[in-house]
Amino acid sequence: MHPLLAADLERLPDLLEDARRHAVAFLEGLDERPVVPLARTPAAVPLPARGDGLSAALRGFAERWEPGLSAGAGPRYLGFVTGGVTPAALAGDWLTSTVDQNPMSSLDPAGQLVERETVGWLRELFGLSDGHEGNFVSGATMSNTVGLAIAREWLGERLGVSPAEDGAAALGPVRVLSGSPHSSVAKALSMLGLGRSALVPVATLPGREAVDPAALERALREGAGPCVVVANAGTVNTVDFDDVRALVALREKYGFWLHVDAAFGAFAALSPAHAHLVDGVDAADSLCVDLHKWLNVPYDSAVQFTRRRDLQARVFQNAAAYLGPLGDTPEAVHLTPENSRRLRALTAWLTLRAYGRDGYREIVERCAACAHTMGEAVAAHPRLRLLAPVRLNVVCFTLAENPTAERLAALAREMSDTAFLTPTVYAGRPALRAAFSNWRTTTDDTERVIKALTAAVDVLPGGAPAS
Repeated sequence: MHPLLAADLERLPDLLEDARRHAVAFLEGLDERPVVPLARTPAAVPLPARGDGLSAALRGFAERWEPGLSAGAGPRYLGFVTGGVTPAALAGDWLTSTVDQNPMSSLDPAGQLVERETVGWLRELFGLSDGHEGNFVSGATMSNTVGLAIAREWLGERLGVSPAEDGAAALGPVRVLSGSPHSSVAKALSMLGLGRSALVPVATLPGREAVDPAALERALREGAGPCVVVANAGTVNTVDFDDVRALVALREKYGFWLHVDAAFGAFAALSPAHAHLVDGVDAADSLCVDLHKWLNVPYDSAVQFTRRRDLQARVFQNAAAYLGPLGDTPEAVHLTPENSRRLRALTAWLTLRAYGRDGYREIVERCAACAHTMGEAVAAHPRLRLLAPVRLNVVCFTLAENPTAERLAALAREMSDTAFLTPTVYAGRPALRAAFSNWRTTTDDTERVIKALTAAVDVLPGGAPAS
């Protein structure tokens, strides 16, 4: 064994304690750390020919890279839809690396059994029936991709071909209909060989991002052959929800594959005040839920559900001498693009076991309350304009006067020490959005964000107060 490896192995408990202290110091400093520090690029250094052990490597990381890291784990990182890491999920992530399991094969089954139990818990958490079977993937993009890959095979089943065997070209032209699809849907269609042009936009309800069921029915009538409909259970800009029950009724009439993108909207099921938003989602043929959002587990983690595991295995089956037959319960290696990966389920299992449904309901309801508080403050400010109702956990707003992308970017920069908001375009207008999904966020944090926003608006040049 290399002497540096041998020395680190001998001192491993002490070195892990050093890493623990370093991690605790980082977390304890989140409140003082700029939420998004000014960009800095350390000078490049060559790969060391001779290392100097873990202690020196930890010091090097602290000196060169840590100062530029954001407070993404903290309560005022409101960009994208970003969760943090609960204490239990953090412990789970450390244990995941420690046990270093590949949960893809029943030849070494413990990890796969943990994943199956965790998927069952998640199914129950989101109010799904046993007809849905699920698997862990890396994020919402991969969850949407897997769901649409299964849909692609379903299209082939309807047409008497198998894209998994014969290629996507065997399908001929394909239509994927959606009102406000997430960008990952077009990316998935590109990767699956269906092409971005297969995505057909459908009109949304007036002043909404939710699809207009009447417009969808017209599109279904006008096209020939089987198709796919991608429904939204929580759009990124305004957390708008398609009327999934209406779409299920259309499916009975027109026979399409219904994929529901519920990356973070699925968590509405935990709150009695918001559960109606996801009515009908259980009827989906496939479903996307991201876990490193509102479940507050580390990147990268998501789950995909489907009612057609047989088609899923047909797409992703992996033939090798060391793998057994597919059987009635396919191994994980036959169900997603990956042949090997870390035991993603452990962080989810631990945090669900630690806090349960009740703990996660409190997180969802607290985040929703914080978003409503900020939405009310935006609506009351004369120089800001709320662009959509706060339906769940996202506040989408713009400037009342001269709302250019440049001025909104300047506004976000001005408050970046205190909070991080991401830009968007809604109804053709440049805007900012604040997404509340971190388990640490409190009403005090929300008031700090509102105060920082108000101060930043007051010093922003290039516009006049609204009359």
